[in-house]
Amino acid sequence: MNRVRAIALTPGAAVIVVLFLIPLAITCAYSALTRGAYFGLGPPWTADNYRRLADPLYGMVFLRSFALAAASTAICFLLGFPLAVFIARSGRRKNLYLHLVILPFWTSQLVRIYAWMFLLRETGLANGILQALGIIRAPLPLLYNDGAVLLGLVYAHLPFMVLPLYAALERLDPNLLEASADLGARPWTTLSRVMLPLAAPGIRAGAVLVFVPCLGAFLVPDLLGGGKSIMIGTVIQNQFTTARDWPFGAAMSLVVMVIVLVLLWVGAGRRGEDLL
Repeated sequence: MNRVRAIALTPGAAVIVVLFLIPLAITCAYSALTRGAYFGLGPPWTADNYRRLADPLYGMVFLRSFALAAASTAICFLLGFPLAVFIARSGRRKNLYLHLVILPFWTSQLVRIYAWMFLLRETGLANGILQALGIIRAPLPLLYNDGAVLLGLVYAHLPFMVLPLYAALERLDPNLLEASADLGARPWTTLSRVMLPLAAPGIRAGAVLVFVPCLGAFLVPDLLGGGKSIMIGTVIQNQFTTARDWPFGAAMSLVVMVIVLVLLWVGAGRRGEDLL
């Protein structure tokens, strides 16, 4: 039986080694090398790439990235929880609504971001409608700012919050809500003391699925931010493409990964759970 189990686990273990452990080891090695004169990399081994991260400039980028990722996660929860409740109580139509939630995934994210750029630019649809209605006289700066980046992050990651919440709420026994009402609990009390605690696993899963990709996002801030709203993912991408400073980009990537893992570990430790 142990031999059969080992044989069955071998393909999965090989995939983890080839697609995760080996690239991670290469990234760790790159982070300790030195950038060459012609954009290459090589010896000597050094820790200067990590020391550069102590620059206050990168600290501000980290803070901005965490703030935008946290705000995106909070907004996704505020929008996704009512939607998940609605879908969970939709009876026969729940499958239709679930398909509508995942419908944006059928189109490339790049195409969807360019669509938002068309909507938000000064001559775009949003400003055009507001001017036609006489609400504004001059176009509003809806693009190339933190607001546009936040909108793009929420739009791109909202389904990742809705689906785990739906999975948790769909298993919720309606009799518990009826019992809460029969005992005199108001709707807000039922929500805060019955629904939210029972949906906590879905909330935590959705928060992780939204926060982590938002923290490392580079396509949305690059296009909707227009270089004015820089996140850590954009900086890492520029190190590997424009600046060609692979050692510093690798060091920054590892630091972001370690920070995220520490946050997840601390959050799991406080609840006595295993999120990793």
